[in-house]
Amino acid sequence: MAALARREHSRRELERKLGARGLDGAVIEAALNDLAGRGLQDDGRFAASYARSRAARGFGPRRIVAELRERGIDGAALAVALDAVEVDFRTLAREVRERKFSHPPQSLPERARQTRFLEYRGFEADHIRHALEHTTDDEDF
Repeated sequence: MAALARREHSRRELERKLGARGLDGAVIEAALNDLAGRGLQDDGRFAASYARSRAARGFGPRRIVAELRERGIDGAALAVALDAVEVDFRTLAREVRERKFSHPPQSLPERARQTRFLEYRGFEADHIRHALEHTTDDEDF
């Protein structure tokens, strides 16, 4: 309960935390089923909250999906989580690039450097292409 009071957790995260404390697997399973039954723990709610939080910090959809999978979220909950983000990832990629780099790439090595940065942040190829080719001053982005 204390962990859930601070922030949302996925079922897998809670299993790991409780298992690290040496609790029996059956006890953990029963406790997590009880929390889920009472609506206190919900993987869908966790996934949506996590995805919004990571997008707000400048991460793209590929990175968000990978991190959610690490936390035990998959299937339909992933799609719902990305829909909950309500952000244009092309615009977000451009904003993230502009915060990190003061100018658009002027050379091939600089373009490669900025591309690698945006790939690491989890943006897809079309998001990166848009971010590299447009600036805030462009009117048709």
